[in-house]
Amino acid sequence: MDKAIERQRVLLEHLRPSSSSSSLENIGSSLSASACAAGDSASYQRTSVYGDDVVIVAAYRTPLCKSKRGGFKDTYADDLLAPVLKALIEKTNLNPSEVGDIVVGTVLAPGSQRAAECRTAAFFAGFPETVPIRTVNRQCSSGLQAVADVAAAIKAGFYDIGIGAGLESMTANPMGWEGSINPRVKSMRSAQDCLLPMGVTSENVAHRFGVTRQEQDQAAVDSHRKAAAATASGKFKDEIIPVSTKIIDPKTGDEKPVTISVDDGIRPNATVSDLAKLKAVFKKDGTTTAGNSSQISDGAGAVLLMKRSTAIQKGLPILGVFRTFAAVGVDPSIMGVGPAFAIPAAVKAAGLELNDIDLFEINEAFASQFVYCRKHLGLDQEKINVNGGAMAIGHPLGATGARCVATLLHEMKRRGKDCRFGVISMCIGTGMGAAAVFESGDCSDELCNAKKTSNNSLLSKDAL
Repeated sequence: MDKAIERQRVLLEHLRPSSSSSSLENIGSSLSASACAAGDSASYQRTSVYGDDVVIVAAYRTPLCKSKRGGFKDTYADDLLAPVLKALIEKTNLNPSEVGDIVVGTVLAPGSQRAAECRTAAFFAGFPETVPIRTVNRQCSSGLQAVADVAAAIKAGFYDIGIGAGLESMTANPMGWEGSINPRVKSMRSAQDCLLPMGVTSENVAHRFGVTRQEQDQAAVDSHRKAAAATASGKFKDEIIPVSTKIIDPKTGDEKPVTISVDDGIRPNATVSDLAKLKAVFKKDGTTTAGNSSQISDGAGAVLLMKRSTAIQKGLPILGVFRTFAAVGVDPSIMGVGPAFAIPAAVKAAGLELNDIDLFEINEAFASQFVYCRKHLGLDQEKINVNGGAMAIGHPLGATGARCVATLLHEMKRRGKDCRFGVISMCIGTGMGAAAVFESGDCSDELCNAKKTSNNSLLSKDAL
């Protein structure tokens, strides 16, 4: 009971926003406790002073295009990143010199080359030389890791404003291994499994956990259907920054100026019967095909984070609040199960339960692992990837995390106060999973999901 009372006390201390940044400093002493009917989410607690929350004020992405044959096949990587970095500044009227750091998740390009490309992208976007930039690589979660790194740095007091971004040109930097492989790898099964092709790990998940070909193909069709509907209704317009670029005719070499404004891998007319005709790619008589796997794509995304007190001072609207992040390790041979373990870890760290989460963005690396994670966690299908996922939209490895942040938070904003908490998660090559919990900017200061109680007790129901 004492623990429940303490949770309630912490929550009450941070529920009431103040009207100015100066009063935020004294919020802890100015609040008085009042009755709170906290219901099922009573365990949720704030671990920081209200003004120290890390909030997202803007999140954008480029369209995602098919590698080697899509709209960005002739676009340099830095010309992908620059537009979304520039959009963050222009749409918020932020002085770019105030940004403490830019962290870019990226996977396939050589480290020093991509670091230089990111620096040039920042210059193209209008950032002064005083603003630093670096890259981070945790495989498919790199974009989300970049956002988490910036949130952690703001929490630590390193700076008040930062950008977490993601970038991948799988046209310019295809997947592959460079150099020789350490022969010691053969002596250790877990090390050897780190080198398995991702498609083989997908087949392992399907075989070990009984995910059928029918289930996988249906998941892919659902992804395309939802992404097509979201595109047709204009939902992605809030998050996509059109990119002016060029298309080069491979036969004549002629350049054609174009503006790319929509994802080009979505197939609105995909059917289960059509996908059933595709052959398995990684295993004879297997179930993983090009149709029920994520698309190889080019794209970028960027997220602007800052302390809540800074956002209030600048009069910026709050799109969402960064709450928690977790990365976990799993068996490399079934790396796709990562979200099934990362999501509970992140949700628990936020003081929540799975049924408190209103929306999920789970990266669809392969239908096999996506279906397994959904079933293992017992998630409501109506809450997951409501606008489609990577099988339809695409999966530019380093950019996916940032893309998911933009997609999730804009959808939460559309849904208003009926949508308070959202989760982003993905599996990670070599056997890991990552997840983060976000809170809606519209709901972060009131218990909109709470149930009414019959009395004014300050105890949550789990104290009884």
